[in-house]
Amino acid sequence: MTTQNSTQPSLSVLLTGATGGLGSETSRRLAAAGHTVWMGVRDTRAGEDTAAKIRADHPDADLRVAELDVTDDESVTAAHDVVSRSATGLDVLVNNAGILGNFGDPVGTVPADFLPVFGVNLLGPVRVTHTFLPLLRRSATPRLVMVSSGMGSFAVTSDPQRIESTLPGLVYTSSKAALNMVTLMYAKALPEVRVVAVDPGYTATAFNGFSGTQSVEEGTDAILAACLAETLEGLFVDRHGVVPW
Repeated sequence: MTTQNSTQPSLSVLLTGATGGLGSETSRRLAAAGHTVWMGVRDTRAGEDTAAKIRADHPDADLRVAELDVTDDESVTAAHDVVSRSATGLDVLVNNAGILGNFGDPVGTVPADFLPVFGVNLLGPVRVTHTFLPLLRRSATPRLVMVSSGMGSFAVTSDPQRIESTLPGLVYTSSKAALNMVTLMYAKALPEVRVVAVDPGYTATAFNGFSGTQSVEEGTDAILAACLAETLEGLFVDRHGVVPW
């Protein structure tokens, strides 16, 4: 996938969950390419530490840390106000924050296991999108990116050739399947916004105990493409192309 045209103007991007593996690498790659990156983080000290590490290699990186807890209305509103008061505007919103939760035997899963995971993985993107959408709509090229997973695809998790089909768990998988439907509905409701869900793929990060088969840079390829590519086929994509629902 082509992620950026050399003549592309600088964009302003807000990324939630910006201190984790995919979040910090996406922030690094966007900032290194000359874009303004708002790093939405729950822990501002961790956010500033991450930003400092990126600036060590990219001194001119325009990284701005904003306290943002996707589960908290007041926190999201406060982050919106910070971005709104700046002169950057907002061109791209990336809903990346996510948690794994209880990933045990489906038979042993109880309703309470769903609450924290759906709170972050599903309601978080809805809360952030609802709050930031008026600002995003002011952009000439607004883009809304949902970081989903192949584990939210019925086709992928039913394919015995895919590793996702071997991983049990009711909670995380269903939260990403629901996020995919939310993405589809936003795409229908917002024809003026490029809306896309991305599957980073099985990437070696702390999220999976670094067991993934892709590097963290490879894992961010689809996110970068969704943010920057002039053309992008499909509504649900990974670094190789369209992902089946």
